[in-house]
Amino acid sequence: MAKYPLSAEELARFAHLGRESSTLTVLRHARIAERMGLSATDHKVLELAGQAPGPLTAGRIAELTGLSTGAVTGVMDRLEKAGLARRVRDTADRRKVLIEVVPGAMERHAPLFESAYTTMKTVLEQFSPEERKVLERFQGAVLDGLRDELRGASSRP
Repeated sequence: MAKYPLSAEELARFAHLGRESSTLTVLRHARIAERMGLSATDHKVLELAGQAPGPLTAGRIAELTGLSTGAVTGVMDRLEKAGLARRVRDTADRRKVLIEVVPGAMERHAPLFESAYTTMKTVLEQFSPEERKVLERFQGAVLDGLRDELRGASSRP
């Protein structure tokens, strides 16, 4: 992959934009979580489970989030109580307990995300299809870096 020079000033501008974007995103999701009757952590665990290709074990959720398995148990208790997720036995290994999102749970709260989709559409319409490809490549690379960082952090004591 090609590398291009980057000035300290340019890096600082992108770092500032990244920090502000992160802060505003966290605040938006905290507001959504509150409207759902959840903590921000509960909401993000629900999102993570909802985006997974299938049910997850509590251990896998702990790995992905950096939460302790005890904290994941508390999150699951609250998500079950809210009717958003449930514990199920693994059909291949009945000793394993899997966590799955209750069907329709994510759709029930979809209206809370409508403004985010509207904003995203309005902003993306200001960029050409070629520019959007660059933006998508940039966002994908940032996300890959975050995933790598989180995987490394979850293996530390």
